[in-house]
Amino acid sequence: MACPSDSIALPRRSFLASLPAGVGLAGLAMAEQQAGSTLAPRFPHFKPRAKRFVHLFMNGGPSQVDTFDPKPVLDKLHGQQPPGSLRTERKTAGIMRSPFRFKRYGQSGLEVSELFHLTASMHADKLCVVRSMVAEVPNHEPSLMLMNTGDGRLPRPSMGSWLVQGLGCEAQNLPAFVVLCPSGLPVVGVQNWRSAFLPGSTQGVHLDTAQADPAKLLENLRHPSVQPGGLKKQYDLLAALNRSHQQGHNPASPAAAALEARARSFDMAYRMQSEALQTLDLKDEPESVKKKYGTGTHGRQLMLTRRLLERGVRVVQVWSGGGQPWDNHDGLEGQHRSLAQAWDQPIAAFLDDLQQRGLLEDTLVLWSGEFGRTPVAELPGLSGRDHNHYGFSVWMAGGGARGGYAHGATDEFGFRAVEKPVPVHDLHATMLHLLGFNHEKLTFRHAGRDFRLTDVHGEVVRDLLA
Repeated sequence: MACPSDSIALPRRSFLASLPAGVGLAGLAMAEQQAGSTLAPRFPHFKPRAKRFVHLFMNGGPSQVDTFDPKPVLDKLHGQQPPGSLRTERKTAGIMRSPFRFKRYGQSGLEVSELFHLTASMHADKLCVVRSMVAEVPNHEPSLMLMNTGDGRLPRPSMGSWLVQGLGCEAQNLPAFVVLCPSGLPVVGVQNWRSAFLPGSTQGVHLDTAQADPAKLLENLRHPSVQPGGLKKQYDLLAALNRSHQQGHNPASPAAAALEARARSFDMAYRMQSEALQTLDLKDEPESVKKKYGTGTHGRQLMLTRRLLERGVRVVQVWSGGGQPWDNHDGLEGQHRSLAQAWDQPIAAFLDDLQQRGLLEDTLVLWSGEFGRTPVAELPGLSGRDHNHYGFSVWMAGGGARGGYAHGATDEFGFRAVEKPVPVHDLHATMLHLLGFNHEKLTFRHAGRDFRLTDVHGEVVRDLLA
């Protein structure tokens, strides 16, 4: 960490450098926002339907024709060469049927694949499925950036950062925006939850949820050698040093403001070491709840998500894992089945848990990848699917989204959105609307102009609103 002033003596620098780094940086981000009095909850443009947001990110690109967009014509044409209207980026091995059965669920009769039969059987009438999503290019990096930041090419703040900037945070001892990603980082890493030119306090704080030990989810969350009582003495000493150092500065000077923000960061880091450990430790969850979510990583992630929401965290993004797990160019049947089995029970339990606790009504949940997959197979065999940005599926639940509804349509093959297409900017505008914002007015002045999540695009899709 940079020191607030060059006049600080070397021993003090050494002392600061020896303090815990991971949790300290998270605390610094939160304190920066507190110092500007922006961490407190803020009112959006109008009364919101949702006040918190959860993004279940199936990174790699799940196949829409195998999950939420049934296309029976693929069964009839399996193995045949596609017509000219189904022109893909690369040569194919022919049309590939879905190996999974679809069924109608709930009073709405929403059709969902067997891959998500638990989620559909319990919550079909809560799901707002958009079958006509459209991205811009068939590449992971720009499509991840587009879905997360609204721009596939340039550094932009993530949607979570925009929400924290607009709504503030209800949690005082936890980050406002938390990212749960196991086993390494996804493609383009922390750019997916960056704050860019927004205050650093709005950036997502990454927790490696492959770790079952709550103290290992965030680096240095637990001090390796100092007991809690000794840690309190250490921070009291640091606070006294900070007060002494502040006396040598004009209170109105930039150096004094920087020192104050830094002092707040260490105070926040200390409080996080207590609060965060309590929140991230699942030992007090009843066995019946743990059984409901399942014993896998994603069950643990979604239990943590619910606990974070209960404690005032504003935004939680939950990833399938590092890399691109859903990017199944071959062996799709086995890989999609395995991935869905790992997610289906936890998602069903999570939505049910939110509803029982009265949280689903004002929590907006989004399930998505960065794009979908082609209805044709890659060479040489009928085993996997390529990337497809022309038409794919996402769904929302809770937070004012219209339940039991399938919006738009792709063509008969499930390749291209042909009815009520929804660009990513429109999805963002609609989600911001549910969270109480006019997407054209949630702006930030930078480099001489106003920026927003939807750039110069985006329209609210009214059909998606309950």
